[in-house]
Amino acid sequence: MAADMRLPTIRKTVSLSAAAFDRKDLVVPGDVITSDTGFMRGHGTYVDDDKLTASVAGEVQRVDKLICVRPLKTRFNGEVGDVVVGRITEVQQKRWKVETNSRLDSVLLLSSVNLPGGELRRRSAEDELTMREYLQEGDLISAEVQSVFMDGALSLHTRSLKYGKLGQGVLVQLSPSLIKRQKTHFHNLPCGASIILGNNGFVWLYPTPGQQEEEAGGFYTSLEPVSLSDREVISRLRNCLLALAAHKVLLYDTSVLYCYESSLQHQVKDILKPEVMEEIVMLTHQKLLEQEG
Repeated sequence: MAADMRLPTIRKTVSLSAAAFDRKDLVVPGDVITSDTGFMRGHGTYVDDDKLTASVAGEVQRVDKLICVRPLKTRFNGEVGDVVVGRITEVQQKRWKVETNSRLDSVLLLSSVNLPGGELRRRSAEDELTMREYLQEGDLISAEVQSVFMDGALSLHTRSLKYGKLGQGVLVQLSPSLIKRQKTHFHNLPCGASIILGNNGFVWLYPTPGQQEEEAGGFYTSLEPVSLSDREVISRLRNCLLALAAHKVLLYDTSVLYCYESSLQHQVKDILKPEVMEEIVMLTHQKLLEQEG
């Protein structure tokens, strides 16, 4: 049996400010958030002896006088407007069931998709019969949360051309709490690949597309062979995402790009080695702090 043996290496010392370690907004169950009685109790908190206390481990979020704790490890709790990446699990009457890393399967209605040709018309019985031609079990899609049902299940839509069926690429499943909320979650990175950072923790990496056929209505998927250079970039990005997630770093376009740049001095397969991973993440931390400063 082959064993992977490595010689000890000298670790580079990277200076980080004390602010990176002294996080006041992170709490564990039992931590007192505030003793001020003027605040309202939100999710993840309870009142004990007139003190607002955390009931879950997570990040304290304040909106005016409302305080809640967002759990660090939980299923995806979707909100209207969230971008998600999901997998079709079942084709039903006038709807698809979608796995989106939430407590319940999400629903994509036939009336909430663009049909090929971009036609805006009533869905007929013929459309119902051909649903599996558009999306079938196992297909990956990008979509937006349209509404939330009373039981917490999500209703999705793909009415914009930026949403729809996903073609060739790599799916990375991470914790939803690591995805930073931004104005856009679709990024064409300068390294030659594109990324969809789903709010539900599913991240899609794919070669940056050329001219897309708009008449396809979101169902066009390129089956052209992906070049070796593109596959190497996507593999490096995937390993960078896993390294950042292992060290609980928020994922957004800047952090992913800085991590990619920090990893260029190492081979793709070496990025997931513990000591290399730690060095890359520390360098990424330093670049992010310099940018903020």
